[in-house]
Amino acid sequence: MDKLRRVLSGQEENEELGLTAQVLDASTLSYSTRVKWFIICFAGGVLCSILGTALLFLPNGSKLFAVFYTLGNLSAISSTCFLMGPLKQLKRMFEPTRLIATCVMLLCLILTLCAVFWWGKKGLAIIFCILQFLAMTWYSISYIPFARDAVMKCFTTCLS
Repeated sequence: MDKLRRVLSGQEENEELGLTAQVLDASTLSYSTRVKWFIICFAGGVLCSILGTALLFLPNGSKLFAVFYTLGNLSAISSTCFLMGPLKQLKRMFEPTRLIATCVMLLCLILTLCAVFWWGKKGLAIIFCILQFLAMTWYSISYIPFARDAVMKCFTTCLS
């Protein structure tokens, strides 16, 4: 458990950093507090996404759908900042293995809101939300060793 705690908090890499970097990277939150806020933020994000999807079926609910779904995804992504810190989270988001999924996801977040508020296209907003979901899924499984390879093998096996 201590090994997991050190990896998630980034303490293994801090041994190589200088004193200034260690001080800037330090967190005042205890490990249990970070885990609690991660769960709260992630659950809130999932709840917002589900609520947004439910609001889609109301008359003129497309704007609420876009806002709640986008806020839910942003909350779910930012929840990991409690585990590893915001700087490390940003660095990991833009690693080469996650770069395309991160860019597609962030672009779809913006395009979803644009489709509803500026362009007035409900169908386009739904398409962008589906792309958000797929990019977020692909981004999330990149943290699980060999998960992307397993998914790709499963799809190629199913398609052939």
